[in-house]
Amino acid sequence: MKFRINWDALGIGASLACAIHCALLPLVMSSLPLFGVNIIDNHYFEAGMVLLALIVGVYSLYHGYRLHHHRQLPVILFSVGMALLIVRLLFAHHNHWLLIPSVGFIVAAHFLNFRYCRQHDHAHEEDCNH
Repeated sequence: MKFRINWDALGIGASLACAIHCALLPLVMSSLPLFGVNIIDNHYFEAGMVLLALIVGVYSLYHGYRLHHHRQLPVILFSVGMALLIVRLLFAHHNHWLLIPSVGFIVAAHFLNFRYCRQHDHAHEEDCNH
């Protein structure tokens, strides 16, 4: 039996984990500076989470677009969501106003990609390489 990773489910999970991290971590972990740990305002950690979401999302959407559905809407939604996340990294004082729509766009992109892949099991277009 062959093990396969569902990249859309992983992308949705990573996006939701990011949203939970950004919403709850300041509330639950506010005592970490007392112990010398500063993960709440760690820009490297935040950038790493955005990079992880970007890698998983690009792979998942590329795979769905190229091998299955050839629709651009998931790619557009994901691009808007990632752009908002990057703007959020640059302007940290707009943290929650940009987080909610960016996660919404990313989750919607993965959901549509997942649905389109299931509707159109396999596509052979002129750019199909197999």
